Amino acid sequence: MDRLFKLKERGTTLTTELLAGITTFLTMVYIVIVNPGVLSEAGMDFHGVFIATVLASIVATLIMGLFSNYPIALAPGMGLNAYFAFSVVGGEGVSWQTALGAVFVAGVIFILLSLTSFRYMLLDAIPSSLKHAITAGIGLFITFIGLQNAKIVVASPATLITMGDLSQPMTLLTIVGLVISLILMAYRVKGFLFIGMIITAIIAVITGQMHLPAKWAALPTGLNMTAFQLDIGGVFQNGLYAVIFTFLLITLFDTTGTMLGVAEQAGLLRDNKFPRSRGALLADAIGTTTGALLGTSPTSAYVESSSGVAVGGRTGLTAITVSVLLALTLFFSPTVSVLAGIPAITAPALIIVGFLMMNVLRKIDWSDIEEAFPAFLIVVLMPLTYSIATGIGIGFIVYPILKLIRGKGKEVHPIFYVFAVLFFIQIGFFSH
Repeated sequence: MDRLFKLKERGTTLTTELLAGITTFLTMVYIVIVNPGVLSEAGMDFHGVFIATVLASIVATLIMGLFSNYPIALAPGMGLNAYFAFSVVGGEGVSWQTALGAVFVAGVIFILLSLTSFRYMLLDAIPSSLKHAITAGIGLFITFIGLQNAKIVVASPATLITMGDLSQPMTLLTIVGLVISLILMAYRVKGFLFIGMIITAIIAVITGQMHLPAKWAALPTGLNMTAFQLDIGGVFQNGLYAVIFTFLLITLFDTTGTMLGVAEQAGLLRDNKFPRSRGALLADAIGTTTGALLGTSPTSAYVESSSGVAVGGRTGLTAITVSVLLALTLFFSPTVSVLAGIPAITAPALIIVGFLMMNVLRKIDWSDIEEAFPAFLIVVLMPLTYSIATGIGIGFIVYPILKLIRGKGKEVHPIFYVFAVLFFIQIGFFSH
């Protein structure tokens, strides 16, 4: 065990790694409830997505633990699932099978990029201000979806959206659940989102808004409803190149940023460089591709891994522990299905995760209009157009224009001009 994971070299023990894995699992297990709930909005079978979510997470996390020896867990990313369900399928009107095809193509490209140094060039071409804006914009989009699901905000003929009826039982329960999760978060309780879900579920049972499942556990079934249903041909027939690029872009730099942050926290960086980055990125790329084949949105490194690092996790054994615990959740599909069917249980998680993602806005220099205004457009246009790709595209078009107007065109990476032109063509001349 020590030879495989280098426990002594990294100053950790078997017990510490197991505890770290349990901690990380508790902070991220909410995704096995939320992700199937989100993707079922796109018409996908809940149980199939649930199994696909768990299996894709296990595959990606196992690769991370065994081949890169990092205490980082991966699972379908929040934001990417919302983009899949509400922008690609709901907004652009393509089938979920075609959307899975786009995820698969993005995953294959990600694998190829992970094997070359071009991944660094791609990341370097995108200004930090826009990377932060994309993260924040997705966060705002997720929060908006959470508020809608809970009917805290509703459609209005006069103003497009307005405040909902907060006295409605489910809406009121959502607010109670949100307050509970926020209190747990304020007191730094590990796994506050998952614990908040459980407490809200108990209240829902007491108030008669949720009925307990006939059976708590069962053998996993339903994967055949989503596995190998992807339509790759439809991706190119519908010209979903911007969708592919958006999946790839968000997955690439979101994963890279999270991995660097967690590795730095664990003291695993060497001269500010990320050792074994190829294997780490391949874990996500293979997880994304596997997930597309099985029936779920792209995987991503989870920032919740930092909770495991905080209690001493330093090796891939932490990730292996997370994988084992995720495997156990496969047998609780009936329970997960009931929990996900109650908006008051899942909506607070969407709202709080969105809030946490907005934190990166402080890293943008708002006094520099060339950096700030394109970032601003990305953040506000994602929820207003109900499209993550459109928000990114407008920001990517405006950024080089402002730089050229100010005579700073050389500061823009040549590849970024290519991005801008492609987005201009996609938004201006193709259905989006």
